[in-house]
Amino acid sequence: MLTRVARVRPFSLQETMVPAAGLQPQALIEIERLLLGGRRELLGAGRAYLRWLRGPGRFAEPADMQRRFVAARLRFNDLLAQWDTFAAAITQRSEAGTGVWLSGLDVVAADALRLPPFFEAPPVICYLDRGPGAAIRRARTRLPGGAATPVAIVRMPRERMVGHGIGSSLVHEVGHQAAALLDLVPSLRRALRAQALRDPVRFRVWRMWERWISEIVADLWAIGRIGISSTQGLVSVVSLPAYFVFRIDGTDPHPPPWVRVNLSAVLGEMLYPDPQWRRLRRVWQAYYPTRRLNASRQRDLRELRRTMPAFARLLLSHRPASLHGGSLGEIVAARDRTPAALRAEWLAWQTDRRRSFDIAPSRALAVIGQAHADRRITAAVEARLVGQLLTHWALRSTLDIADICATSTRARDFDARRGIFEQPVAAAA
Repeated sequence: MLTRVARVRPFSLQETMVPAAGLQPQALIEIERLLLGGRRELLGAGRAYLRWLRGPGRFAEPADMQRRFVAARLRFNDLLAQWDTFAAAITQRSEAGTGVWLSGLDVVAADALRLPPFFEAPPVICYLDRGPGAAIRRARTRLPGGAATPVAIVRMPRERMVGHGIGSSLVHEVGHQAAALLDLVPSLRRALRAQALRDPVRFRVWRMWERWISEIVADLWAIGRIGISSTQGLVSVVSLPAYFVFRIDGTDPHPPPWVRVNLSAVLGEMLYPDPQWRRLRRVWQAYYPTRRLNASRQRDLRELRRTMPAFARLLLSHRPASLHGGSLGEIVAARDRTPAALRAEWLAWQTDRRRSFDIAPSRALAVIGQAHADRRITAAVEARLVGQLLTHWALRSTLDIADICATSTRARDFDARRGIFEQPVAAAA
């Protein structure tokens, strides 16, 4: 077991990838610090166990020897599980093309999560996996063994690379991290419980909204950051057989797809008024008419639809303590993400494409999504443009880091922190 632990080497010494595909330095430093700290701890515990066996343990009962060994082995398995958690995200950086795109997605995620002065965003790293849905392991949540992950890890579906829909999945997951940093879900649940008590006729409906609030907040964050691109991406993910679109599950934190898309359009219209949201709702309702459902299901959906505007207003006007007097709607909305602003930016790109490389990454994806909604871009052109932007953001991030190391007084600090990669390896030799 000690031999296997000694072979757990830092990612920075074993992964092959082009520089532009690498993790952000702070993310890599935090991951290496966590894993190498666990490695040192386990090596120390294993050696202490061997010393105990040669000393007082020689006279111990076999059951006591076994108990101590099993405890050490469980900790060993925890360390390997932690290593595997990050290995999947890092090893893909060696794939040609994909690795650079993942680095670009890291940049998009960091931009979409940024919200000074309300919180300091943790590093975010992305990787690809099968399946249509994305997921996030939020920063500061527990890993196997009880340690807290120092970075957020976003799993992206391969099938969404690389059109505008990738922004919808990514920014939704980032929204979960933002909601946790702002402690939004507990305060919203309290507000919804109070609303349910004030409206006993629709008590059950308000409790449904409460159950789904964590996913709805993440959808709201995505709408605020990338506009209608968020709702369009949602439509492509939840376009399923009608049974699943209308299914209300009492244990699922996700609203039924029919409700979720309609609510996304309602929130979008309140944040960024434009006729496009009503058009999108009409199309969605035409895809999935409710007239064929049984009376009970129709009644539930009708009540959810009736309370949707009131629920959306409650959500946008919510003022948790973490926002220091600001409302949630004020925080997530941005003047440069309105449909008019995004359309104007798209027109500017037609005469100067370099502008697309100079604006915030999440806004660039919002512009492309708006062009998609307005049918001003083909799928092929869209995929090519998104791929070019991801590559540019990855390369720009790499060059920015190189400039900092070469010209800033922070270079000495950066080089000093690299020492954590080397010292534990020498100690284990």
